[in-house]
Amino acid sequence: MVSHSGLITVMTRAARKAAPRLRRDFGEVEQLQVSRKGPADFVSMADKQAESTLVEELRHARPDWGLLLEEGGTIAGDPNKPRWIVDPVDGTSNFLHGIPHFAISIAVQEPKPGGQAWGELTQGLVYNPLTDESFWAEKGRGAWLNERRLRVSARRDLSEALIATGIPYKAHGDLARFDKILDVISPEVAGIRRFGSAALDLAWVAAGRFDGFWEEDLQLWDIAAGIVLVREAGGYVTDFRGGEAGVANGQILAGNDQLHNRLHKLVAGALRS
Repeated sequence: MVSHSGLITVMTRAARKAAPRLRRDFGEVEQLQVSRKGPADFVSMADKQAESTLVEELRHARPDWGLLLEEGGTIAGDPNKPRWIVDPVDGTSNFLHGIPHFAISIAVQEPKPGGQAWGELTQGLVYNPLTDESFWAEKGRGAWLNERRLRVSARRDLSEALIATGIPYKAHGDLARFDKILDVISPEVAGIRRFGSAALDLAWVAAGRFDGFWEEDLQLWDIAAGIVLVREAGGYVTDFRGGEAGVANGQILAGNDQLHNRLHKLVAGALRS
């Protein structure tokens, strides 16, 4: 058995408790009650019910911790304690269209000294209820798929690389900026994929299935767990400028050291033009 902290046990237990109802609702997707949350952005009762289950489990284990939730917003806790960051269904549009590619994402974020701001992400879990794949990582203990150690891809040549991304859509993202980046990356790589779940995209980068990933206009709950996974799998995660400032605002570029560096140069060049 792989040794991990009690926090990973808590996160895994919460995800597995929420999973059966998601699997059932996915099988009855046409009967789901769906409400409009925003332009081309939908939330299902399944989202809300899964989040409720996750919150109940996480708060039972750590009652004084706060939470940042996709559906429920911020729930305050002890400002000197960590908080949970939760996305109950990352890939909601896939879920609602009967596409079997979505995940539960849970991360832990530490407070900065003094409790006035949030700092390092230290644990992450991305769980696919349909495949029973549990991608998890914690600082200093590596990244894992169930009980198998993960490493980012070892590819060094962009011409062999498969890169994942997210495409702007109605009322989300800057299509002109995306087109500039796509125009410089596409001719250099073996392929580009858009699967519709940033959490799983990053988990797949950690597992070496994808060689890199870029996207912006994301929320922290979309990427928090995936960031821990990629870094603990030996990869690099930055914003488009190669730093940390934009990551908290949903701008992300991920890959191994060589490919991240090359992608960063391409993206930076595209945005300067």
